[in-house]
Amino acid sequence: MSLPVRERSPRPGGGRHRRPVPTSLPPDAPVLVLVNPGDTGDLAAEIAALVRVDNPHIEVRLATLHDLADQLPQDRGAIVVPLTLWSDPRVTEEITKTIAATGGDATVTDALGPHPLLAEALHIKLAEKELARADRMRLLSVSSPVDAVILGTVGGEHAVHAAQATAVLLASRLTLPVVAASLDSDPGVAVAAERLRAAGAARLAISPCLIGHETDASVLESAAATVEAGYADPLGAHGAVAELVARAYGSQLAT
Repeated sequence: MSLPVRERSPRPGGGRHRRPVPTSLPPDAPVLVLVNPGDTGDLAAEIAALVRVDNPHIEVRLATLHDLADQLPQDRGAIVVPLTLWSDPRVTEEITKTIAATGGDATVTDALGPHPLLAEALHIKLAEKELARADRMRLLSVSSPVDAVILGTVGGEHAVHAAQATAVLLASRLTLPVVAASLDSDPGVAVAAERLRAAGAARLAISPCLIGHETDASVLESAAATVEAGYADPLGAHGAVAELVARAYGSQLAT
């Protein structure tokens, strides 16, 4: 029988988390333009809806890289938040070019990660598949279902390097070795698994550091089968992703 997953408060500002944006904004406050760099529009729409529910005073618009110019407001500023967990130079360059071409008053935020909330959500996703203990208490003598975790990314060496900080945060939560590796390029998951098993980690799990639009699900499934590891689901429209979007907006607003 698996332990229940301890979910964080669904509302920003509860508990130890500060509210990501003020509770009220002036009418001319910047529009939050959430840019989906992938093809899974329904998923991005769900995340945008969550941001609106928790922050009804923010005008939230959803755009892709192709129609961003149409979503930038003409009469006020905008804060553009890319729906990425790590910095993607290609996405940032496309957004910057579009803003420059329109001449609008818009700024681009950093990626959503790394952040402790991201590591928390990844932990929850692992626990939902019984690949991690749900309880973080260090004094409980409960054995872990796995010996090590591979933090899976897509986008090659740059993405792996960018995910290193998130791997450290997740390792701290799980008190297990966590290694970032690519799901779609070499050297990737197979090399990471070989090194971890050589160090004595027999049971492995893959934690996809993905929202879901970054790659096809078959890429994750194939990588897990190759190294005979269990795997969690991508984050999807998790409440932590929506809160990280709001935090990115709030941080830029504060500057």
